[in-house]
Amino acid sequence: MSENHQLFGTEDLRGKLYERGYKMTPQRKEILKIFVDHSDCHHMSAEDVYNILRENKSEIGLATVYRALDLLSELGILVQVDFGDGCSRYELNTADPNVHHHHHLICVKCKKVIEFEEDLLDDLEANIAKKSGFQILNHEVKFFGYCSECLAAETE
Repeated sequence: MSENHQLFGTEDLRGKLYERGYKMTPQRKEILKIFVDHSDCHHMSAEDVYNILRENKSEIGLATVYRALDLLSELGILVQVDFGDGCSRYELNTADPNVHHHHHLICVKCKKVIEFEEDLLDDLEANIAKKSGFQILNHEVKFFGYCSECLAAETE
């Protein structure tokens, strides 16, 4: 994780909910705990979260997971990402709001997602803002192609 990121605990996330007028329900707490405890597992779908809940013998239903993920992403606690496969995925929003979020390389063969944080678009963004008068808050970049493993398998 880069220096532009910080990890949040459930108490930090509780504060973010309260700031926006929402309570930390037991269900939200359990779902957020999954993201905190599995911070190495980026891009979890609602089904991934639900399966972890089931493994932990939780009785939280899939519909509740979807509602919680929608609310938490609407509040900016989670980031919702779409890799073009029709499945929304989520991760904790740990980025400094003044620094761009990481970007993604998506393998169209094996569906692996690789994150990268180098941001080469600052000059382009400034140019667009200057020419259009549009205040850009952030951007997201996705590159679709073939990962090194799939390319190596093709040459074998």
